Formats: sequence, C-alpha cells, structure tokens
Amino acid sequence: MSSPAEYYNSLPPITKAYGTACLFTTVLYQIGVLQPLYIAYIPYLSFWHFQIWRPFTNFFFLGKFSINFGIRLLMIARYGVQLESGIFQRRTADFLWMMLFGAFSILVLCTIPQLWSPFLGISLVFMLLYLWSREYRDASINLYGLVTMKAFYLPWAMLFLDVIFGSPLLPDFLGIVAGHLYYFLSVLHPLSGGKNILKTPALVHKFVRRWRIGAPPINQPPQDQSTGAFRGRSYRLGRS
Repeated sequence: MSSPAEYYNSLPPITKAYGTACLFTTVLYQIGVLQPLYIAYIPYLSFWHFQIWRPFTNFFFLGKFSINFGIRLLMIARYGVQLESGIFQRRTADFLWMMLFGAFSILVLCTIPQLWSPFLGISLVFMLLYLWSREYRDASINLYGLVTMKAFYLPWAMLFLDVIFGSPLLPDFLGIVAGHLYYFLSVLHPLSGGKNILKTPALVHKFVRRWRIGAPPINQPPQDQSTGAFRGRSYRLGRS
C-alpha cells in the first residue's frame, strides 16, 4: 500500500496542481491569512479597477473546511484524476485546454446577472464530474452506500442531493452547462460531421512543452490531430 506522499506524487500534474491550490487557499482562509473577498470574482473590480487576478483566483476557493469542501476535493481526486490519467493520458495540453475552456465558459455564463457567483471553483469541479460521467457512462457507482446507479446519472443524483441538503444549485448548474458545451463541441458535433473547433491551441502545447508538464505525448499520424479531446469515447459512440 502506497504512502500518502507516494499517492500525491503519482497524481497527474494538472489535477494535482488544481487540487493543491484549492486546498492551500482554504487553509489560508482558515488560519486568517486570506480573506475570500480579495479573490472573489467581482466584474466591476476586475475590469474597471484592473484587479485582473479575480477571474482566475476565484476558481481556487471551494469554501471553508466542511463536508461539502471534502466532497468537492474528493471529486477532483477521483474524477479529475481518472480523466487526466485515462482519456487524457499523455495529453496534458489537451486536459489543460479543457480546464481553461471550462473556466472561460463559466465566466461567460456569469455575465448574465442571474447566474453570477463570486466563487466558481465548485462549478469547475462539477464540470469535471459531468465529463467523467459521459466518458464512463456505463460504470456502476455506489452513492454513499444508498443506491447503485450508472455513472451517467451521477451529476443529476448529486444535484438532487444538493436540493435535499439545501446547498445552492447554481454552481452545479453552471458546471453541467459548461461540461455539456465542451462535450458537444469536442465529441458530438464532430461525430455528426462537423468540424472540431476546440482543437488545443499551439500556444498551450508550447507552454506544456516549455515547462515539461506531464509525460510527453506519443507521436500520432497527422489525421488524428483534428479529432476531439474525448477520442476514445467518440469512437465508442460511433460504434454504438
């Protein structure tokens, strides 16, 4: 059995960095070093007062130490890790681009006043859950020892539990919308004959290579470069 340090070192780079940043942010808040107000996404301060860090830093705050915080962190450790180690294995740039696109989509949705939220980390985590549920849709999930279901239904079950526990539904809803938008543009639209418009930009590939993040990708034939990020799932969908 591996030690906690060995487990942590074995995590894929993007998920490990994001989960660590979320945990570190909450620790700083709990010890009184960081006030969430200074990292919250407040459009007026972000764009008119040039506090340009706010659209980024708000994604790292998942709330104070609580059961909900623990659940969100475990969602990163399980669903984010399985995505990055599975369908995105040796494709760190593609996974990073997926995270960036999701964060940007959530920020765009928040331009609608009724959908605005100062902290969007929970939405980004829920997007990972939604994409995982689409990729591993036939996996069996035991939800808190109460019921067994297909992974495809897990996001909706978590949404239902939030209704029962009185948690806000908006963050989960934003994550589902952002996740489905990415899945539609990267898988469903190309499968129907459309062009993949979410091809990972060369700048992201250069950034990953420059800083040597993750394992280097395996060389592939040129025709594979236009496929969607969920290549394994898209082929399976095509056969079903």
